[in-house]
Amino acid sequence: MHKIPAAIGFIFQSALTGTAAMGGFLGATIKMAIQKGVSRGVFSNESGLGSAPIAAAAAKTTVPARQALVSMTGTFIDTIIICTMTGLVIVTTGAWTVLADGKALSGVPLTAQAFSTGLPGTWGNFVVTIGILFFTYSTLIGWSYYGEKCLEYLVGVRGIKPYRVLWVIVVVIGTQSKLALVWNFADIMNGLMAVPNLIALLVLAGAVAKETKEFESTLRTG
Repeated sequence: MHKIPAAIGFIFQSALTGTAAMGGFLGATIKMAIQKGVSRGVFSNESGLGSAPIAAAAAKTTVPARQALVSMTGTFIDTIIICTMTGLVIVTTGAWTVLADGKALSGVPLTAQAFSTGLPGTWGNFVVTIGILFFTYSTLIGWSYYGEKCLEYLVGVRGIKPYRVLWVIVVVIGTQSKLALVWNFADIMNGLMAVPNLIALLVLAGAVAKETKEFESTLRTG
């Protein structure tokens, strides 16, 4: 716990070093930071994609603003709490400096190394493995549901069964494909979803503000 303030300070200090600044001026560092930050961030909280609202729309409520506030907690928990905790574990344990075959660790191996260093015995690998299993399973179910509801809206219920079969096939293909290819494909698809959804958010901003003000007014008046 006592290492956390130093870890936070190290993150900001590293971002403001001469090397980081030079890379930023050259454009490469900032470009990669934005690209990776945005692309991986949407995997964490789905903000701007318009996918999570598909599940929220299925909630039985008569007040859209209340459901929207509930959905916002998901973004806070995923990004602010879970991602921040993971980043602090990686920095405080020094796992980000560990090399494997001459290359720095990244992704799951990096997280597993960090938790293995911070926890006694093999508990770190166990915690990360179990967490990934739950995250993976819930992600498969969630995105399957999103796609199913979109297809049902477009072609009706007759498209659900073929979609489920195709979904299982694509999942199997994904597990056998190169990780870089899967990430690139996912980033492209997320971008294609985000563009029309962000435009819709701008168009509907007035309606969102109106609903929010009415809900807050109702809370104040009881």
